[in-house]
Amino acid sequence: MPRLTTRRVLRTVESRTGGASATTKALRYVFPDHWTFLFGEIAMYTFLILVATGTYLALFFEPSTAHVIYHGAYAPLRGQEMTKAYASAVNLSFEVQAGLLIRQVHHWAADVFLAAITVHLMRIFFTGAFRKPRDINYYVGLTMLVLAVVEGYVGYSLLDDLLSGMGLAIGNAVALSVPLVGGQLGVLLWDGRFPGGPDFFSRLFFVHVFVFPILIGTLMAVHLALIARPHHTQFRGRGRREGNVVGTPMWPAYALRSLGLFFATAAVLFALGGLVQINPIWQWGPYEPYLGTNGAQPDWYLGWLIGALRLMPHFDVVIGNYTLIPNPFWGGVLFPGAVFGFLYLWPTIERRWTGDRRIHNLLDRPRDNPTRTAIGTAVFTFVATIFFAGAADRAFVQFGVPYEAQLWIYRALAILLPIVVFFFTRWTCRRLRDGGGHPGRESGARLVSPPREVARRREIGPAGEED
Repeated sequence: MPRLTTRRVLRTVESRTGGASATTKALRYVFPDHWTFLFGEIAMYTFLILVATGTYLALFFEPSTAHVIYHGAYAPLRGQEMTKAYASAVNLSFEVQAGLLIRQVHHWAADVFLAAITVHLMRIFFTGAFRKPRDINYYVGLTMLVLAVVEGYVGYSLLDDLLSGMGLAIGNAVALSVPLVGGQLGVLLWDGRFPGGPDFFSRLFFVHVFVFPILIGTLMAVHLALIARPHHTQFRGRGRREGNVVGTPMWPAYALRSLGLFFATAAVLFALGGLVQINPIWQWGPYEPYLGTNGAQPDWYLGWLIGALRLMPHFDVVIGNYTLIPNPFWGGVLFPGAVFGFLYLWPTIERRWTGDRRIHNLLDRPRDNPTRTAIGTAVFTFVATIFFAGAADRAFVQFGVPYEAQLWIYRALAILLPIVVFFFTRWTCRRLRDGGGHPGRESGARLVSPPREVARRREIGPAGEED
């Protein structure tokens, strides 16, 4: 019944304006049925929730480094001197209606947003979805991940509590470690010497609320457009070819299903915000440069950078009396630069290595390309090992494990474990690939109710180029 009503409306509009053909085409756009495609949608919906909750929080937050005496509702902090930024964040948590709920939903949404993008990127990497003609879109999504990491760091740095202040101190040390221009870069970013000039928090607020959301939103729109232009990829299976897409049409089945996913994502985030405490800034207290604590930890998406700074042995490049490359450079600049550099270069590396320049609309199972899967899992293991090293101080405080012993263990694991994982993964993938099995067995997850349609692509020539 809804489909008949929609068709009648489209025919009525087209008969009078002649402009319904594009709408009809959009409504009949076909989405492949596979649960791994949902991570991209979760990231998009989480971003919308971030924008909505962030707008609410921006109405009550005051990004100022001017100092005041706190006389608010939280008794343990009364009488303490703090910045207006921290005081407004505490007031927002205890005195603004629904302020604590919205602040915690915003924080949880940031964590889920980064997690969804990361898992989505892993799916693209291991299935070969970055190959021609989608390599540009891969770069767009990867750039969005880089911006999202920086945006998250800037966001929780705004509050001027002890956790964010320590994070900014680490960021300042990393900025200063950049060879030749580190001093000028630190002064530029912090509006003077650390902890920053009078306009530093205003700059940080403007970047967090306007600049990065606009950049991420623009990249997300470009990403969606580049997905729709050549159509979605799909896993191999019955009736699925390079020149078609088998799945669910946009209207009504997929639109209603996607709307349900949005409400489910929002429900989970609001449940987390209301029931699970995150970043209790009133416990950390206001930031002072002379204070430090082992109880404060950054958000998960910065754990790998903290781990890299911990694991790197003390090594400075000194020429005469001049320190050319300070120690924080290796873990804070070179390590993330190498990881993201590898991800940016991988499509080119694989294309030149295999000589495969064809258009690919069908995805690989991870077992179908053992070498790519083995390299990807080895890199992931390397980063994950360094990530866990970021919690070495907590293991020392909670369990009494010697801190220096942990560092040496993690250093050894960061070298040996990726090698072991590489050979084991490649051996496993080859065994699974050579063992046969129906190509659609893993990717044939089918939902019962929605109608399924086939959308044709433009014909693909024998050389893999479009006719």
